[in-house]
Amino acid sequence: MIPGYPYYSYKTECDVVPISFPPQHQDRQPGLEYLMVPRPISENPSYLGSQKLKDKVAIITGGDSGIGRAVAIAFAKEGANVVIPYLYETEDAEETRQRVQQLGRECLPIKCDLRIERTSADVVSQTIGTFGKLDVLVNNIGVQFPQQSILDISAQQLEDTYRTNIFSFFYMTKAALPHLCQGSSIINTASVTAYAGEKTLIDYSSTKGAIVSFTRSLSLNLVEQGIRVNAVAPGPIWTPLIVSSFSAERVSTFGTDTPMKRAGQPFELAPTYVYLASDDSSYVTGQVLHVNGGTMVES
Repeated sequence: MIPGYPYYSYKTECDVVPISFPPQHQDRQPGLEYLMVPRPISENPSYLGSQKLKDKVAIITGGDSGIGRAVAIAFAKEGANVVIPYLYETEDAEETRQRVQQLGRECLPIKCDLRIERTSADVVSQTIGTFGKLDVLVNNIGVQFPQQSILDISAQQLEDTYRTNIFSFFYMTKAALPHLCQGSSIINTASVTAYAGEKTLIDYSSTKGAIVSFTRSLSLNLVEQGIRVNAVAPGPIWTPLIVSSFSAERVSTFGTDTPMKRAGQPFELAPTYVYLASDDSSYVTGQVLHVNGGTMVES
Protein backbone atom coordinates (compact mmCIF):
# COMPACT_ATOMS: atom_id res chain seq x y z
CA MET A 1 0.00 0.00 0.00
CA ILE A 2 1.21 3.49 -0.88
CA PRO A 3 1.12 5.92 2.08
CA GLY A 4 -1.46 8.64 1.54
CA TYR A 5 -2.28 12.15 2.72
CA PRO A 6 -5.96 12.77 3.61
CA TYR A 7 -8.00 15.47 1.89
CA TYR A 8 -10.57 16.11 4.59
CA SER A 9 -12.65 18.47 2.49
CA TYR A 10 -13.11 16.00 -0.38
CA LYS A 11 -15.59 13.14 -0.33
CA THR A 12 -14.34 11.75 -3.63
CA GLU A 13 -11.61 9.57 -5.09
CA CYS A 14 -9.23 12.41 -4.14
CA ASP A 15 -9.75 11.71 -0.44
CA VAL A 16 -6.16 10.47 -0.31
CA VAL A 17 -3.11 11.43 -2.38
CA PRO A 18 0.23 9.58 -2.24
CA ILE A 19 3.03 10.92 -0.06
CA SER A 20 5.62 8.46 -1.39
CA PHE A 21 6.05 6.36 -4.51
CA PRO A 22 7.40 2.93 -5.47
CA PRO A 23 10.87 3.12 -7.06
CA GLN A 24 10.47 3.27 -10.85
CA HIS A 25 12.15 4.68 -13.92
CA GLN A 26 11.30 5.13 -17.60
CA ASP A 27 14.06 5.42 -20.18
CA ARG A 28 12.55 8.01 -22.51
CA GLN A 29 11.35 11.55 -21.86
CA PRO A 30 8.86 13.05 -21.38
CA GLY A 31 7.54 9.68 -20.14
CA LEU A 32 4.29 7.74 -20.30
CA GLU A 33 1.58 8.34 -17.74
CA TYR A 34 -0.22 5.05 -18.27
CA LEU A 35 2.87 3.15 -17.05
CA MET A 36 3.23 5.07 -13.78
CA VAL A 37 2.49 3.54 -10.37
CA PRO A 38 0.42 5.10 -8.97
CA ARG A 39 -1.11 7.05 -11.81
CA PRO A 40 -1.11 10.82 -11.38
CA ILE A 41 -4.43 12.25 -10.22
CA SER A 42 -5.55 14.45 -13.11
CA GLU A 43 -9.05 15.30 -12.00
CA ASN A 44 -10.87 16.30 -8.85
CA PRO A 45 -14.43 15.02 -9.26
CA SER A 46 -15.62 17.71 -6.83
CA TYR A 47 -14.55 20.33 -9.39
CA LEU A 48 -17.63 20.74 -11.56
CA GLY A 49 -16.88 23.97 -13.42
CA SER A 50 -19.11 26.98 -13.98
CA GLN A 51 -18.66 27.79 -17.68
CA LYS A 52 -15.85 30.28 -17.05
CA LEU A 53 -14.36 29.31 -20.43
CA LYS A 54 -17.58 28.65 -22.32
CA ASP A 55 -16.97 28.04 -26.03
CA LYS A 56 -13.35 29.16 -25.83
CA VAL A 57 -10.61 27.28 -27.68
CA ALA A 58 -7.31 26.50 -26.00
CA ILE A 59 -4.05 24.97 -27.18
CA ILE A 60 -2.35 23.14 -24.32
CA THR A 61 1.07 21.86 -25.33
CA GLY A 62 1.85 18.59 -23.60
CA GLY A 63 -1.85 18.21 -22.84
CA ASP A 64 -1.69 14.45 -23.21
CA SER A 65 -0.50 13.84 -19.64
CA GLY A 66 0.68 15.31 -16.36
CA ILE A 67 -0.11 18.96 -15.71
CA GLY A 68 -1.31 19.44 -19.29
CA ARG A 69 -3.91 16.68 -18.99
CA ALA A 70 -5.25 18.12 -15.74
CA VAL A 71 -5.52 21.55 -17.38
CA ALA A 72 -7.29 20.10 -20.43
CA ILE A 73 -9.85 18.35 -18.22
CA ALA A 74 -10.45 21.44 -16.08
CA PHE A 75 -10.79 23.63 -19.17
CA ALA A 76 -13.32 21.18 -20.61
CA LYS A 77 -15.31 21.31 -17.39
CA GLU A 78 -15.36 25.08 -17.79
CA GLY A 79 -16.75 24.79 -21.33
CA ALA A 80 -13.64 25.01 -23.53
CA ASN A 81 -12.58 22.92 -26.51
CA VAL A 82 -8.92 21.94 -26.39
CA VAL A 83 -6.05 21.09 -28.72
CA ILE A 84 -3.26 18.96 -27.25
CA PRO A 85 0.01 18.78 -29.20
CA TYR A 86 2.16 15.89 -27.93
CA LEU A 87 5.44 14.23 -28.90
CA TYR A 88 4.91 10.44 -28.97
CA GLU A 89 2.59 9.54 -26.08
CA THR A 90 -0.36 8.38 -28.20
CA GLU A 91 -1.98 6.20 -25.51
CA ASP A 92 -1.92 9.06 -23.02
CA ALA A 93 -3.26 11.52 -25.58
CA GLU A 94 -6.14 9.19 -26.42
CA GLU A 95 -7.08 8.91 -22.75
CA THR A 96 -7.19 12.69 -22.48
CA ARG A 97 -9.24 12.99 -25.66
CA GLN A 98 -11.78 10.46 -24.41
CA ARG A 99 -12.16 12.17 -21.04
CA VAL A 100 -12.63 15.61 -22.60
CA GLN A 101 -15.28 14.23 -24.93
CA GLN A 102 -17.02 12.50 -22.02
CA LEU A 103 -17.32 15.98 -20.52
CA GLY A 104 -19.13 17.18 -23.64
CA ARG A 105 -16.31 19.13 -25.25
CA GLU A 106 -14.03 18.50 -28.23
CA CYS A 107 -10.36 17.56 -28.05
CA LEU A 108 -7.94 17.57 -30.99
CA PRO A 109 -4.71 15.63 -30.31
CA ILE A 110 -1.81 16.48 -32.64
CA LYS A 111 1.32 14.32 -32.67
CA CYS A 112 4.23 16.63 -33.47
CA ASP A 113 7.65 17.96 -32.46
CA LEU A 114 7.39 21.52 -31.18
CA ARG A 115 11.17 21.89 -31.07
CA ILE A 116 10.87 22.57 -34.80
CA GLU A 117 9.55 26.07 -35.53
CA ARG A 118 7.37 25.25 -38.52
CA THR A 119 5.47 22.69 -36.44
CA SER A 120 3.87 25.46 -34.38
CA ALA A 121 2.34 27.05 -37.46
CA ASP A 122 0.86 23.69 -38.41
CA VAL A 123 -0.64 23.20 -34.94
CA VAL A 124 -2.27 26.62 -35.05
CA SER A 125 -3.48 26.03 -38.61
CA GLN A 126 -5.15 22.77 -37.58
CA THR A 127 -6.69 24.52 -34.59
CA ILE A 128 -8.19 27.30 -36.71
CA GLY A 129 -9.28 24.81 -39.34
CA THR A 130 -11.11 22.70 -36.76
CA PHE A 131 -12.53 25.28 -34.36
CA GLY A 132 -12.32 28.56 -36.28
CA LYS A 133 -10.56 30.54 -33.56
CA LEU A 134 -8.05 30.52 -30.70
CA ASP A 135 -8.52 32.14 -27.29
CA VAL A 136 -5.96 30.60 -24.92
CA LEU A 137 -2.41 29.31 -25.36
CA VAL A 138 -0.82 27.21 -22.62
CA ASN A 139 2.89 26.64 -23.21
CA ASN A 140 3.60 23.62 -21.08
CA ILE A 141 6.09 21.13 -22.55
CA GLY A 142 9.42 20.44 -20.90
CA VAL A 143 12.31 18.03 -20.44
CA GLN A 144 15.01 17.71 -17.81
CA PHE A 145 18.22 15.67 -17.74
CA PRO A 146 19.83 15.64 -14.28
CA GLN A 147 23.63 15.87 -14.20
CA GLN A 148 25.96 16.04 -11.22
CA SER A 149 28.22 18.65 -12.85
CA ILE A 150 27.93 21.33 -15.51
CA LEU A 151 30.85 19.52 -17.14
CA ASP A 152 28.50 16.61 -17.83
CA ILE A 153 26.00 18.72 -19.79
CA SER A 154 26.71 18.10 -23.46
CA ALA A 155 26.02 20.60 -26.21
CA GLN A 156 23.31 18.28 -27.50
CA GLN A 157 21.60 18.09 -24.10
CA LEU A 158 21.80 21.86 -23.69
CA GLU A 159 20.25 22.48 -27.08
CA ASP A 160 17.51 19.88 -26.59
CA THR A 161 16.59 21.34 -23.21
CA TYR A 162 16.43 24.89 -24.54
CA ARG A 163 14.60 23.94 -27.74
CA THR A 164 11.95 22.09 -25.77
CA ASN A 165 11.60 24.31 -22.73
CA ILE A 166 11.86 27.83 -24.14
CA PHE A 167 12.27 27.85 -27.93
CA SER A 168 8.93 26.04 -28.29
CA PHE A 169 7.28 28.75 -26.17
CA PHE A 170 8.56 31.41 -28.58
CA TYR A 171 7.53 29.36 -31.62
CA MET A 172 4.00 28.64 -30.36
CA THR A 173 3.45 32.23 -29.26
CA LYS A 174 4.58 33.63 -32.61
CA ALA A 175 2.28 31.24 -34.48
CA ALA A 176 -0.70 31.86 -32.20
CA LEU A 177 -0.47 35.63 -31.83
CA PRO A 178 -2.08 36.62 -35.17
CA HIS A 179 -5.18 34.71 -34.07
CA LEU A 180 -5.40 36.02 -30.51
CA CYS A 181 -7.55 39.05 -29.79
CA GLN A 182 -8.44 41.30 -26.88
CA GLY A 183 -9.29 39.17 -23.86
CA SER A 184 -7.07 36.28 -24.91
CA SER A 185 -4.62 34.72 -22.51
CA ILE A 186 -1.17 33.13 -22.73
CA ILE A 187 -0.07 30.95 -19.80
CA ASN A 188 3.47 29.60 -19.49
CA THR A 189 4.57 26.77 -17.21
CA ALA A 190 7.71 27.77 -15.33
CA SER A 191 9.06 26.03 -12.19
CA VAL A 192 10.08 26.61 -8.60
CA THR A 193 13.62 25.88 -9.81
CA ALA A 194 13.64 29.26 -11.56
CA TYR A 195 13.70 30.80 -8.08
CA ALA A 196 15.20 28.18 -5.76
CA GLY A 197 17.59 26.54 -8.23
CA GLU A 198 18.41 22.82 -8.36
CA LYS A 199 22.02 21.68 -8.32
CA THR A 200 21.48 18.73 -10.70
CA LEU A 201 19.22 20.65 -13.11
CA ILE A 202 21.37 23.61 -14.13
CA ASP A 203 20.22 23.79 -17.75
CA TYR A 204 16.58 23.02 -16.90
CA SER A 205 16.47 25.64 -14.14
CA SER A 206 17.97 28.26 -16.44
CA THR A 207 15.26 27.63 -19.05
CA LYS A 208 12.62 28.09 -16.38
CA GLY A 209 14.20 31.39 -15.40
CA ALA A 210 14.04 32.35 -19.06
CA ILE A 211 10.33 31.50 -19.08
CA VAL A 212 9.73 33.89 -16.18
CA SER A 213 11.52 36.72 -18.02
CA PHE A 214 9.76 35.79 -21.27
CA THR A 215 6.40 35.99 -19.49
CA ARG A 216 7.07 39.39 -17.95
CA SER A 217 8.49 40.97 -21.08
CA LEU A 218 5.81 39.54 -23.36
CA SER A 219 3.08 40.77 -21.01
CA LEU A 220 4.37 44.33 -21.38
CA ASN A 221 4.61 43.91 -25.14
CA LEU A 222 1.02 42.69 -25.50
CA VAL A 223 -0.79 44.64 -22.80
CA GLU A 224 -2.03 47.32 -25.20
CA GLN A 225 -3.58 44.59 -27.34
CA GLY A 226 -5.56 43.37 -24.35
CA ILE A 227 -3.76 40.02 -24.29
CA ARG A 228 -2.70 38.87 -20.84
CA VAL A 229 0.45 36.81 -20.26
CA ASN A 230 1.13 35.00 -17.00
CA ALA A 231 2.94 31.94 -15.70
CA VAL A 232 2.54 29.15 -13.18
CA ALA A 233 5.62 27.93 -11.29
CA PRO A 234 4.90 24.42 -10.01
CA GLY A 235 6.88 22.72 -7.30
CA PRO A 236 7.38 18.94 -7.34
CA ILE A 237 4.37 17.50 -9.19
CA TRP A 238 3.85 13.77 -9.84
CA THR A 239 4.03 13.57 -13.65
CA PRO A 240 5.68 11.34 -16.29
CA LEU A 241 8.61 13.75 -16.48
CA ILE A 242 9.64 12.70 -12.97
CA VAL A 243 9.89 8.97 -13.59
CA SER A 244 11.58 9.51 -16.96
CA SER A 245 14.30 11.81 -15.63
CA PHE A 246 15.15 10.85 -12.04
CA SER A 247 16.59 7.59 -10.73
CA ALA A 248 14.23 5.04 -9.20
CA GLU A 249 15.69 5.79 -5.77
CA ARG A 250 15.07 9.52 -6.09
CA VAL A 251 11.54 8.92 -7.36
CA SER A 252 10.68 7.04 -4.16
CA THR A 253 11.19 10.18 -2.04
CA PHE A 254 10.06 12.73 -4.62
CA GLY A 255 8.45 15.80 -3.06
CA THR A 256 9.18 14.93 0.56
CA ASP A 257 11.55 17.90 0.92
CA THR A 258 8.70 20.44 0.65
CA PRO A 259 7.09 21.97 3.76
CA MET A 260 4.02 19.84 3.01
CA LYS A 261 6.27 16.75 2.91
CA ARG A 262 4.76 15.39 -0.30
CA ALA A 263 4.59 15.90 -4.05
CA GLY A 264 1.65 17.68 -5.57
CA GLN A 265 -0.79 16.08 -7.99
CA PRO A 266 -1.71 17.59 -11.38
CA PHE A 267 -5.31 18.26 -10.34
CA GLU A 268 -4.02 20.60 -7.64
CA LEU A 269 -2.59 22.99 -10.25
CA ALA A 270 -5.42 22.96 -12.78
CA PRO A 271 -7.61 25.63 -11.12
CA THR A 272 -4.65 28.04 -11.27
CA TYR A 273 -4.62 27.76 -15.06
CA VAL A 274 -8.40 28.18 -15.19
CA TYR A 275 -8.07 31.38 -13.17
CA LEU A 276 -5.41 32.79 -15.50
CA ALA A 277 -7.36 31.80 -18.63
CA SER A 278 -10.67 33.24 -17.45
CA ASP A 279 -12.00 36.74 -16.87
CA ASP A 280 -11.49 36.19 -13.14
CA SER A 281 -7.91 37.35 -13.73
CA SER A 282 -8.80 40.30 -15.98
CA TYR A 283 -6.49 42.61 -13.97
CA VAL A 284 -3.59 40.14 -13.83
CA THR A 285 -0.73 40.11 -16.33
CA GLY A 286 3.01 39.60 -16.12
CA GLN A 287 2.64 37.57 -12.93
CA VAL A 288 3.85 34.17 -11.75
CA LEU A 289 1.63 32.06 -9.49
CA HIS A 290 3.37 29.56 -7.22
CA VAL A 291 1.86 26.13 -6.52
CA ASN A 292 4.72 24.38 -4.77
CA GLY A 293 3.77 22.82 -1.45
CA GLY A 294 4.88 25.75 0.68
CA THR A 295 8.34 26.62 -0.61
CA MET A 296 8.95 30.33 -0.07
CA VAL A 297 10.23 32.17 -3.15
CA GLU A 298 10.50 35.73 -4.34
CA SER A 299 7.97 36.28 -7.10
